[in-house]
Amino acid sequence: MKVEGAAAEGGRTPCIWDTFAHEGRIEDKRTGDIAADQYHKYKEDVKLIHDMGLDAYRFSISWSRVIPNGRGPVNPEGVQYYNNLINEFKKYGIEPHVTLLHFDLPQSLEDEYSGLLSPKIVEDFTAYADVCFREFGDRVKYWITVNEPNIEPILGHDLGIFPPNHCSSSLASSLGLNCSKGNSSVEPYVAGHNLLLSHASAVSLYRKKYQSVVLVQKPNQGGYIGITLLGIWFEPATRLPDDIAAVNRALDFLIGCLR
Repeated sequence: MKVEGAAAEGGRTPCIWDTFAHEGRIEDKRTGDIAADQYHKYKEDVKLIHDMGLDAYRFSISWSRVIPNGRGPVNPEGVQYYNNLINEFKKYGIEPHVTLLHFDLPQSLEDEYSGLLSPKIVEDFTAYADVCFREFGDRVKYWITVNEPNIEPILGHDLGIFPPNHCSSSLASSLGLNCSKGNSSVEPYVAGHNLLLSHASAVSLYRKKYQSVVLVQKPNQGGYIGITLLGIWFEPATRLPDDIAAVNRALDFLIGCLR
């Protein structure tokens, strides 16, 4: 969403960030409708990346462009766009590193079953990942399942400053937040748990179906798959036990939950 634009073109449907932005929740009221317009300018962008001397580039696939309803029929226009983009990178010798989910959950799944708060997300994410592995895996050798699963639940389901804009009413009052609903004591853990289960399911699928075996008609894709984490480090203000304990709690909350 940050670069692609073409929010309502090529069969794409809204993601939760589209809804969030169109509600006026971004400080300067901007949206991702146009962004950097990579959808239309990808050839220029890739050449610029090449001219800068880069040999790798990380980008994310829009789930709601590939599968507009979040599950079910695949959108051929969406698949073709990413084929074109990946082929352009390969033409210039640039290795694509592809993220499957970077905060932009399809709005349809948020509406249907509250998105990351439902275990249903695991099956739907795995099916979406399977489409991407099948369609693009012959050229994509580096996959990232989920971007920062330790941060999205906090910002979206604890503080409510990211979509879906959830936080407890008491927290909203004390911090001056404008949240739609939520439970900051429970939701971040549920959302984070379901994201990790989604990651694990997609990795298992990739290793069994695309990485570890030779298929009847297609060779082993031979790629790599992992996850992107945001690591924030803390140091105690003093050597007092209370400060040391506070650091340990913060590290457990942000990083320890992923071990």
